[in-house]
Amino acid sequence: MHTLILYTGGTIGMHASAGGLVPAGGFEARLRAEAARRPDASPVEWRFRELAPPIDSANMSQAHWLAMRDVIVEAVERDAFQAVLVLHGTDTLAYSAAALSFLLLGLPVPVVLTGSMLPASVPGSDAWDNLFGALRHLAEGAAPGVHLFFHGHLLQGTRVTKRSSEQFDAFAETLRPVAHPRFLSPPAPDYRIPRREVNLACLPLYPGLRAEHVQALLDTGLQALLLECYGSGTGPADNAALIEVLSQAHTRGVVLAAISQCPEGRVDFATYAAGSQLAACGVISGGGMTREAALAKLFALLGAGLDPATVETLFGEDLCGELTGTGACH
Repeated sequence: MHTLILYTGGTIGMHASAGGLVPAGGFEARLRAEAARRPDASPVEWRFRELAPPIDSANMSQAHWLAMRDVIVEAVERDAFQAVLVLHGTDTLAYSAAALSFLLLGLPVPVVLTGSMLPASVPGSDAWDNLFGALRHLAEGAAPGVHLFFHGHLLQGTRVTKRSSEQFDAFAETLRPVAHPRFLSPPAPDYRIPRREVNLACLPLYPGLRAEHVQALLDTGLQALLLECYGSGTGPADNAALIEVLSQAHTRGVVLAAISQCPEGRVDFATYAAGSQLAACGVISGGGMTREAALAKLFALLGAGLDPATVETLFGEDLCGELTGTGACH
């Protein structure tokens, strides 16, 4: 299988410095040397590319997602690569897996992301096991779509979250409830559609949140605001000023969406009156989506230039398993 390995930086290739671990280039030579020591570890034909400069994934941005998307699409359409492995830092690995899942809808090849909790140069690192394990999964015929491979597990790109900052088994698929798929109308933008950066934000609800706090955030020119609500999608419904701020924002065309703060939660506005009040002022449900998936979905839809009403419609549809957990991409 003709595979592209795209190195973006992250812990896997970091070197020590006086200020701590820092991203480093030159990872291709280290990878080839390790592959030569493990002749059975790399079962696919691969070529290497590096995003310059390599970054600490804590600095990941929408611009980096768009750059990765462009490299991957070009590799598949122009250079006929049959699979792509992305080497990435772990801090934002789940966010990037979700973003690429939506940016690459319909891409006919598998894309796998991986990284490591310790640099490849450190004794006992998980770096080579993750990297060569991901290549083996590609060789065995991973399905088209975006996946995350870590600590022996192949995970769905839109249902994964980082659960540990220290353990090698740092990532897992969410246990949030899933929904039944809905018919797609209108069609979702696929990987051929150019994207642009989007002004969006995520705000957890908490006791003491004030209308002016939300207004100040909206005044930055937000195109979308993702609310992390309590439980099944409740919020301070008796705060008339806050409800009015949200209602006015929706009238202006800001997309308002909600997910649950609970690790195994799902938004259902019909359960409590405090939730139905949010729905009445234009907030749409993200069901059981993770924060990573919901933010990435808003970014991909708004970044395609879709109008707010179309974004709201598609946000409630299952595009690549983010709502149903099936992993099926449309």
